[in-house]
Amino acid sequence: MKLRSLITVISTGLILLGCQSLPVEETGDAAATPPAVAAEPIAAETREEHAEEAQQKAPEDLWERIRSQLSLHTIEHKAVVEARKHYMRQRNYVPVVSERAKPYLYYIVTEVEKRGMPIEIALLPALESTYSPFALSSAHAAGLWQIMPGTGRDLGLEQNWWYDGRRDVRESTRAALDYLEELHADLDNDWLLALAAYNSGKGRVLRAMRDNRNRGKPTDYWSLKLPRETQRYVPRLIAISGFVAFPEIWGVEFTPIANEPAFEVVETLGQIELAKAADLAQMELAAMRSFNAGQLRWATAPKQAQELLVPVGTGLLLTNAIAQLTPEDRVQWQHYRIRRGDSLIRIAKNFNTEVGLLQEVNNIRGSRIRAGDNLMIPHGTAWASSLAMASSSTKTRTGYRVRQGDSLYIIAGKFKVSIDQLIAWNSLNPRDYLQPGQKLTLYVGET
Repeated sequence: MKLRSLITVISTGLILLGCQSLPVEETGDAAATPPAVAAEPIAAETREEHAEEAQQKAPEDLWERIRSQLSLHTIEHKAVVEARKHYMRQRNYVPVVSERAKPYLYYIVTEVEKRGMPIEIALLPALESTYSPFALSSAHAAGLWQIMPGTGRDLGLEQNWWYDGRRDVRESTRAALDYLEELHADLDNDWLLALAAYNSGKGRVLRAMRDNRNRGKPTDYWSLKLPRETQRYVPRLIAISGFVAFPEIWGVEFTPIANEPAFEVVETLGQIELAKAADLAQMELAAMRSFNAGQLRWATAPKQAQELLVPVGTGLLLTNAIAQLTPEDRVQWQHYRIRRGDSLIRIAKNFNTEVGLLQEVNNIRGSRIRAGDNLMIPHGTAWASSLAMASSSTKTRTGYRVRQGDSLYIIAGKFKVSIDQLIAWNSLNPRDYLQPGQKLTLYVGET
């Protein structure tokens, strides 16, 4: 088995070296390209041996650790050729993806290895989200693994006003790998079929297999009639796998990633504002949000595990600082039953808080409230740092749909708010580009 695999890899390498001068312009008629040459399946035991060898050698670069375990990159098909051309036309794709992957890839690789899955699975977020946990599709798929709301709930991912497990690095990875293992087991233990089903749904793949079976046709991935996106999906993962395997041949450069954990877990011992936690950890708020993208608001979710991810080496500093916090330094709540004649302005004045804060924490649109309902009232000195929220009781909540050419700077100037406010109100990653059609929440009014 090992000898045949080695011969296959060496042969592929020699073939590719012959194409080095023009990596994306394969010659010949596309119709003459072999329909598929599948890499020999690698047994779970062999993958585990590769993982153990990789860990024993302990390469400094995480990409080298991945490279030593690749198994799908030797698959050749005309769709893979087209996928390579697609990415080669986007010269910034590999540098952007490898840079964004830095905080998350080590964790994902480790979890994939633990399960004995093909290491290419760790590259799947490159297709799904370009390794951005803040990614949100027009169909409302979210996070690194672009999990749909319903699928997320089926996989046990909590989704509420405070928190979205689909954007949580560890929880979403657990759910995505669980799902892929389930698909693999249900689809003839074929990873290409499992990947296709991850993209288009298990039911669609099963129907395509049934149709082929009824017509006496093969039921492998390459033989199925699937949606155009799914027809491109698996070849693109294979193409990325090939780039990782032979970056010099294809003229791409992956930003080095240290082969070591990028984050550690700190228990917060209760709800805490992200801005305060970032300050205590002596790190930028944007970095705190990028490690904890599942936290949707300015403070940690009250009903989720009270912990935060921080860069390795920062945990002890934050742990010690948290131990010194007083109750007044933390997020505190009071419940208030609305009385007849009450208004948000009156309640905000009575509790020395802001209308915008009341609207935000109670998910109220506009100013209408109803007698007998309960409001959550934030109080305590911790709210002094909540300047990202509405700064005047005359401000009201409004929505905005991002247009072509918009930026945080342009939108902030248009509505006379700060960029920091936009980031806090919408749990944005300031390093990511806004997408046309993306919905934002703002608090605007008289200034």
